Amino acid sequence: MRIDLNSDLGESFGAYTIGCDEEVLKYVSSANVACGFHAGDPKVMLKTVRLAKERGVSIGAHPGLPDLVGFGRRKMAVTAEEAYTMVVYQLGALMAMARTQGMKLCHVKPHGALYNMAAKDKALAEAIAKAVHDVDKGLVLYGLAGSEIIRAGEKEGLLTASEVFADRTYQPDGSLTPRSQPGAMITDEDKSLSQVLSMVKEGKVTALDGSVISVKAETICVHGDGPKALAFTSRIRETLEKEGIDIGPLK
Repeated sequence: MRIDLNSDLGESFGAYTIGCDEEVLKYVSSANVACGFHAGDPKVMLKTVRLAKERGVSIGAHPGLPDLVGFGRRKMAVTAEEAYTMVVYQLGALMAMARTQGMKLCHVKPHGALYNMAAKDKALAEAIAKAVHDVDKGLVLYGLAGSEIIRAGEKEGLLTASEVFADRTYQPDGSLTPRSQPGAMITDEDKSLSQVLSMVKEGKVTALDGSVISVKAETICVHGDGPKALAFTSRIRETLEKEGIDIGPLK
């Protein structure tokens, strides 16, 4: 069995440092690089690409809503056309950075509110999928397992990757528990590991209300800005490899 382990990185901005990217990159197989809308800036983007190259880590674009103050986690009333142009714009920026380092993007994963909105909004999901297809139809589209964005990607003829989360809890409908609600984040390492193993080996996850739901796990996310990002990624990789599961980017 092989699975991708990804993290959202390159989310520092100017004089502000967020996360511990250099350390996390030792353990993940794919990096979702912020493209300047919700976080990151040109210097941070280039630095992150260089670090990923040094570590042999696959890179992908992490486009978000234009909301630096809210870190892209606040909903915005964007149209499908606006979402399309936002994604195209951000992909182009990161592609240029990658090209200077002899790197190519391998995937695209929407960020934050854009990700969660597109998980349920068919029109928004289809706009994002079309943007990815129109820029480079060889890119893999990451999306919440069982969501509209996975269906939109498949409809557009893209390769898709069903994503599960090591540090977030789930609702009975398969969506992530909103960060505004208690219990949304998992901070206990053992609980995170237990959830990951259940999703990867059994295709199941226990929702916050105790119900058990089915999930398809092709890539696992650990949020790079989380306080336990380094601990989670290192222990998850170690545990999965002990279970005979290979960690590597999606092809």
